Amino acid sequence: MRTRLLLAALWLLLLFTLTDGQNGSRPDGLMRRIKRKRDGPGQAGVRWGRAKPLRSRHVPRRPGVPAERVRGNVVLLESYRDIPEQHSSYNVLPGKRGQCVFRGMTMFNRAVWSPAPCVTCLCADGRVVCDQLACPAPADGDPAPCRPPLPPAAAAMECCPVCADADRPSPPPSNPEADPSLEHSGDSPAPRNRDDRHSVIDTQEIQRILWRQEEEEEERRRTREEAKKRKRKERKEQEERRRREEQEEERRKTEEEEKRRKTEEESRRKEEKEAWERERNLREEMVREEEVWLRGDVFQMLPEEEPEEAGLLLPAPVPGPPAAAEEEEDRKEASARGGALPPGCELAADALTCDDAQLTSFPPLLMPQLKSLSLEGNNICSIPAEAFNGLPNLEWINLKKNKLTSAGFHHSALKNLKTLRRLYLDGNLLEVVPANLPASLQELKINENRLQKIHANAFRGLPVLVILELEGNLLSEANVDPEALAPLGQLSYLRLGRNHFRTVPQGLPVSLLELYLENNLIEEIPAGVFNHSQNLNVLSLRHNRLEETRIAPLAWIHHRSLESMDLSHNRLHLVPSFLPKSLVHLVLVANRIERIPGFVFAHMDPGLEYLYLSYNNLDGESVEPESFFGCYHSMVELCLDHNQLLHVPSGINQMTNLHFLRLNNNNIRSIPDEGFCDPERGEESTLVAVRLENNQIGKVSPSAFSCLRSAAGVLLKPQKK
Repeated sequence: MRTRLLLAALWLLLLFTLTDGQNGSRPDGLMRRIKRKRDGPGQAGVRWGRAKPLRSRHVPRRPGVPAERVRGNVVLLESYRDIPEQHSSYNVLPGKRGQCVFRGMTMFNRAVWSPAPCVTCLCADGRVVCDQLACPAPADGDPAPCRPPLPPAAAAMECCPVCADADRPSPPPSNPEADPSLEHSGDSPAPRNRDDRHSVIDTQEIQRILWRQEEEEEERRRTREEAKKRKRKERKEQEERRRREEQEEERRKTEEEEKRRKTEEESRRKEEKEAWERERNLREEMVREEEVWLRGDVFQMLPEEEPEEAGLLLPAPVPGPPAAAEEEEDRKEASARGGALPPGCELAADALTCDDAQLTSFPPLLMPQLKSLSLEGNNICSIPAEAFNGLPNLEWINLKKNKLTSAGFHHSALKNLKTLRRLYLDGNLLEVVPANLPASLQELKINENRLQKIHANAFRGLPVLVILELEGNLLSEANVDPEALAPLGQLSYLRLGRNHFRTVPQGLPVSLLELYLENNLIEEIPAGVFNHSQNLNVLSLRHNRLEETRIAPLAWIHHRSLESMDLSHNRLHLVPSFLPKSLVHLVLVANRIERIPGFVFAHMDPGLEYLYLSYNNLDGESVEPESFFGCYHSMVELCLDHNQLLHVPSGINQMTNLHFLRLNNNNIRSIPDEGFCDPERGEESTLVAVRLENNQIGKVSPSAFSCLRSAAGVLLKPQKK
């Protein structure tokens, strides 16, 4: 916009150069016109289209100069459109037809400017047309030319000479009201001084001013563009930095997840290898002693003295009593530290044992180095708030078989034990779970108490608890809050046996691996009860009231982790259908099972390996030809003893991986050739031990055991008479 204003001012300058040069007007009025044009239109603004009236003078026409037409006292220039087309050496800007480039400046179409004194140029449709203005001759009655003339330096400043002698009278002051033409001429009404001729600014100076302003405008525009580019670059760098940080975080998480997965995989393989080694050693021992045992009850209680074998990271057991000399030294050391040992107590390194010491109250102890404390088998009935103030580093506390009550157990007694891992409270009189248990606790046992209710906040603040045993209490699904077990994010071992549950409790943790609910009143397994326990691996429901018709088809069939299940000592009449697909170890001992339906194990993957059906009602028609379909290549141990079988069940000779077989205490009368050996297979059997004693076997085929590796693994005596 400023450029256009300056070009308009230049056009106005040229018009008044033509008029004022003839009338002797001074350049100060011209500069004021330019200033008023630059400052914007106002009351005294310059008006376009009119020039100052000239005296009647004749301007001779030159070739190439547009013709003049006189209208009144105003001299008008003819339009440049009548000038013949001339070829110009100036370039036309590409893409902007009609504009001209003159000495590095861009001129719009029809623009007029003066590149030098007395020279006027026009941009005509992309071509530059210039001509030179001649001075008018003096008319009749005008004063004679100046004598002496101006110096050459001063004369060169204007197109026509200006008189400089002082004898020449100055023109009278102009009055805008008397002469209306001055209102449009842009001349100042103030008197002019002849010395003002030295302040004349030629068109080249104006051009330089315009170029300088253009350069300043271009510099400002370039500065703004650079600032924008710099901001865009900074935003782009920030975005790129943020994206790299996100990628780095994602990569780190992926690496950590991969590392964790590999660690778990290696741990699982190691555990499988150790289990396989233990199983192989057990089998070899069974063969050496010529006695066949079961694989081992996976549903036994965890051994208290060797928790590491159960796969749990717990502190080592308390060491035994030291020698007499070491015991005496420990007593002296304890006495020197300010705390004499109570009678019947033994100190070994950092473990204090006071079992069956007939204590009636918690002994005052000041042993900061102590890590293990056992007070089992005493008559302690209360735990005061300051009981463990002198034992800040305890890791294991055993308070079994005392007379502790909930009222006598202070709520803040255990609060400051920051390193406590195991707490045993079995065989007391507690009615609720003690409050403010340490957050470091990993194992908690409150068996054989009088717990009647488990509140929602009973186990809050125990994020690393792994083992919880609450057997032998008065708990049921009605007095256990469904949200009670939710805070236990790492709980993997839970025992709730010998209570009053009629169904599986709700709210089992996702992390749970082993659940023991034996010796309850459970009658049914509803659908969805194990949906939130997809990691469950071992489930014990023995000694309950289950029937096969009260087990929902979708209760556990889709579980991919449930491998061991104990349903012994229930009220089952058939091997249940819809067993878990991942099942490996199934115990159905001491039920009322009369039949093994066909294809009942067919859906299992990879297949059932250990099946215990001892002490049931199986007879000669209980086993169908397809009863063991799906187990021919997976079965390792099969127990069918203490039933009423009349012959060796069909399908046993097709089991390619069977190692142990129990058929003792049945009514089997004979052993056929194909009972254990498949003549079509023609390869050595994997059977290691076969128990057939206490049957009614009177005839045995000579080739009945020909495929067995050793005849020493077959036990036939004694038989029933």
